[in-house]
Amino acid sequence: MIMSFRIESKEQFVELWTNIYNTKGKPDWSHILPYYDEKIHFRDSIQEIRGKKEFEAMTVRLVERSNDLSMKIVNIVFEENIIFFEWEMGLSFRKTPNSKVFGASRIKLNDKGKIIEQRDYYDLWGDIFDNIPLIAKGYRKFMSKLFG
Repeated sequence: MIMSFRIESKEQFVELWTNIYNTKGKPDWSHILPYYDEKIHFRDSIQEIRGKKEFEAMTVRLVERSNDLSMKIVNIVFEENIIFFEWEMGLSFRKTPNSKVFGASRIKLNDKGKIIEQRDYYDLWGDIFDNIPLIAKGYRKFMSKLFG
């Protein structure tokens, strides 16, 4: 039997995604990478990546830099070829305390059921600063004054 590596349902996607972060703090992307198209276009608050080779390199960097990384899907919608989900991520890097980051991701599937686009939305530094007692209040006051 030949594996098609095709995402066909919300339940299948949730299982694939959840298994990335079900590895005692060190994510393992190996089982989901075959579901990404060679021409994946990934973008988040930090970077924009085109191509599966570059995307895989980014996942390796993420694993190397993190001490503890977990994710929980809070809500998910799967309609036609679009998957949109809210998530909560727990993370710890070398010089930051354990933090929670809240975000959402939009994933687009191509006609073969592979991930061709992924856009992650989150406020990395705001969520990290919220977990540092001496910085949190000042950061939020600054942001409110500047943008509120």
